[in-house]
Amino acid sequence: MANTSMKGKIVLITGASSGIGAATAMAFAGEGARLLLAARRSGKLAEVASIALERGAEAVHSFQLDVRHRHDVQRAIDELPPEWAEIDVLVNNAGLSRGMDKLYTGKIEDWDEMIDTNVKGLLYVSRAVVPGMVVRGRGHVITLGSMAGELAYPNGAVYCGSKAAARFINDGLREDVLGTPVRVTSVDPGLVETEFSQVRFHGDHGKAAKVYNGLVPLTGEDVADVILWAVTRPAHVNIARVSLSCINQANTLLVHRDS
Repeated sequence: MANTSMKGKIVLITGASSGIGAATAMAFAGEGARLLLAARRSGKLAEVASIALERGAEAVHSFQLDVRHRHDVQRAIDELPPEWAEIDVLVNNAGLSRGMDKLYTGKIEDWDEMIDTNVKGLLYVSRAVVPGMVVRGRGHVITLGSMAGELAYPNGAVYCGSKAAARFINDGLREDVLGTPVRVTSVDPGLVETEFSQVRFHGDHGKAAKVYNGLVPLTGEDVADVILWAVTRPAHVNIARVSLSCINQANTLLVHRDS
């Protein structure tokens, strides 16, 4: 049960065209929020926006954005219509993994895409949005981390490193806004069945499916439920970090698969 009403609140979600981002849009739509949806794929984004309105969003404003480009990020926030400018909740969800190679055989273009999205994109969006929250004296930043930021796994060094960076950036931001009413939360899931593995394996659906063999993974809706819960706590409560996994996963290295 929500303690804080989201009705009419402005929620910006990056990477909102699918997966956890789209599920989060639906969760906030159901609470009557006003949704700012950003993603690279404008066609998919339009579909999510349409369904969000059907699910109860008070209004939806969507725009194409690649968080890797800092000038585009700043321009997108600066040029928001006045009625959309006062963002109450930022969900830094845009992120991805590419490849599963040993560090010494990894593809540098994969590294660049992960670091530019998962670390620099997180920084660019936060830098553009959080100053307004501080000035207005209200706001909540949610960072989509990962269990991979807690414990590295073989062939995932750069992705795990990017999520460890996200965790520390999130912790540092919470320290930097201390003394203001702005709240900062990291939500760190384990295995979630979305397009994540298809992206990691460059569209190889067979490899992607094997990631979830023998277990029931988290869904995007599971993670969205936790995000909504964190945001709707009373104003004096800050959920610093939530780590969640399916029952078959203890950490990034220990996964039980039913035969």
